[in-house]
Amino acid sequence: MKEKASWQDLVKLRGVASFQFGKNVGDALFPELVEVVRSSKTKRIKLIYCRNKLLATLRPTDGHLSLSLAGARRILKKLKNPPSVVAVQSDVSSFIKKGRNAFAKHIVRADDEIRPQDEVIVVNPKGRLLAVGRAMLSGEEMLSFKKGVAVKVRRGLLEE
Repeated sequence: MKEKASWQDLVKLRGVASFQFGKNVGDALFPELVEVVRSSKTKRIKLIYCRNKLLATLRPTDGHLSLSLAGARRILKKLKNPPSVVAVQSDVSSFIKKGRNAFAKHIVRADDEIRPQDEVIVVNPKGRLLAVGRAMLSGEEMLSFKKGVAVKVRRGLLEE
């Protein structure tokens, strides 16, 4: 059951987002009117919503956030230079939107700060959202490698 996030919840969620993605991301991602769903057993936060749209899931395994498409949209819209962004060639955009993985040979731009297993936002060359997923390579490797999966896509835009 959804409940309004307390002040302490907001501080925690914003702190996790800013640690995971970079300075100011927490404020951009989680506005005051955030609602949370807690685990029935542990009472820990599981899901984070804003206006009935899922923004992110708080993973119990490592305490990090898994972004939803709505959460990625918020970050792209609210921040001038959003972090953790990977741009792919426009000719593979339709495949990525369908939830297919992004290969290193198709990457045209990647944030230098990206490390393997980081949560990333996949966009087209114009910066339009295509998908969210998990980096398999560092940002530098994505640009230099010519083979292999760069981003394991969790959700593509057409799967919404």
